Amino acid sequence: MGRRIGMGLVGPGFIAQHHIDAVRRLGDVDVVAIAGSTLASTQRKAEELKVDRSYATFEELVNDQSIHVVHNTTPSYLHVPVTLAALHAGKHVITDKPLAMTAVECAQLRDAAAAAGVINAVTFNYRGNSMVQEARARIAAGEAGELVSVHGQYLQDWMTDANVYSWRMDPVKGGVSSALADIGSHWCDLAEHVSGLRIVSVLAELTTVVRTRFAASGSSEAFARSSDATRTPITVHGEDLATVLLRFDNGARGSLRVGQVLPGHKNDLQLELNGRTASLRWQQEQQNELWIGRHDAANTIVTKDPALLSAAARPYVHLPAGHQEGWADAFANVIRDIYDVIRSGSASYRPATLCTFADATRTACVLGAMLNSAATGGVWTDVVDGSESSGALSSTASTKGYPQRLNR
Repeated sequence: MGRRIGMGLVGPGFIAQHHIDAVRRLGDVDVVAIAGSTLASTQRKAEELKVDRSYATFEELVNDQSIHVVHNTTPSYLHVPVTLAALHAGKHVITDKPLAMTAVECAQLRDAAAAAGVINAVTFNYRGNSMVQEARARIAAGEAGELVSVHGQYLQDWMTDANVYSWRMDPVKGGVSSALADIGSHWCDLAEHVSGLRIVSVLAELTTVVRTRFAASGSSEAFARSSDATRTPITVHGEDLATVLLRFDNGARGSLRVGQVLPGHKNDLQLELNGRTASLRWQQEQQNELWIGRHDAANTIVTKDPALLSAAARPYVHLPAGHQEGWADAFANVIRDIYDVIRSGSASYRPATLCTFADATRTACVLGAMLNSAATGGVWTDVVDGSESSGALSSTASTKGYPQRLNR
């Protein structure tokens, strides 16, 4: 493809600007074009994002011969058609999570990407934090000993206000699951990525706290609040609060809390891993630190310092000790790794932060088991890997019948 790489983006919403910022940091990637729902709206976004070319449809963008990589940041219901079109056009594809709305659809995209022979990736961006990679390296080196517990939370408050409504709460556009698909997926991916374990069984309790939301005409982007006096009430069924018990493949136990209606919690992602000799805890809101706990020695906090971190974590640090790095830097690390794979021309090259379509299908199966557990009354449910998995990210937990379990 030559020295320069052409990038096109479909779906210029909230997360799109971070994709564009990340690729512009690379130096050898040109943001060629974006595509949106209408030409007029796309042109406005293109001007805002300083992109020269606008398309009214994703079909036009994926057929642009100067584009080598397509970023799919559309609402979830468009992930399949946009991604398939890009794959059929022979483009590498980077998509926001979740990969698709059902495990079956995820498997379809996984198989299509394999058949196309192109690089495929999903932006589970918390993998890109240097202290996450430090925790992963220490766990892999046996510093914590055998893991016996993996637990944590992902809590937010942006949906506390009933005047907040976005496509994520629309089952047609966002899928049956809301909070679990949106942020629970991040935690599940992170837990397996750092621990090296696999979640094999789950027991979930889900609730819809805010059952009526008020939508205004116009934008339905995430984090938008409505001030329109003519708001329309909409009954919401997707969960905004969840508690899940977990079993891992080595016998470890765990738990997860997910919520988006909890005042004061802005982006409270936490992961703790307890082993026989040590515990490690990472918190996204203090993301430049890693807490290490011991029963026979003083607890310590390891801070982001390239001189002190492991060789595995060091490539994800770009500033000296005492200089804080944040969310956008971790996101850029993930994008950098993906483009390194694209430049290599080899799907066998696997940097630490790369999440392929196959990996993301695995996460969809975990979430599907959680939603099935809740839909069947809160019972232990095994995670079934692959396209045969059932669950809310699959076909059995449909909107028909599922809300009764959510609201019980």
